[in-house]
Amino acid sequence: MSNWNLLLFGIYPYVALAICLIGSWARFDLSQYTWKAGSSQMLNPRGMRVASNFFHIGVLFILAGHFVGLLTPSAVYHHVISTENKQLLAMVSGGLFGLLCLVAC
Repeated sequence: MSNWNLLLFGIYPYVALAICLIGSWARFDLSQYTWKAGSSQMLNPRGMRVASNFFHIGVLFILAGHFVGLLTPSAVYHHVISTENKQLLAMVSGGLFGLLCLVAC
């Protein structure tokens, strides 16, 4: 089982990141003018403004939550919150902001 852990959590993330970066660089280098967003003019501008704000707020808070939650050492947050409460907070807030993103789509 140790080999699977090494493969899935030690090697695979770096392979995926390398493919993402090299693929993005190659696409930009070979056909940079094909990078464009699809038209959203067919949507209601009033509803689009609200949905766009909800989506971006949700994504920003989800990314910030991952950043803080994954990179904060346990010695730091144990003075403020227990591990169980941190996990509950992550599930509730992540679910809320994930739902906000889903509603905005």
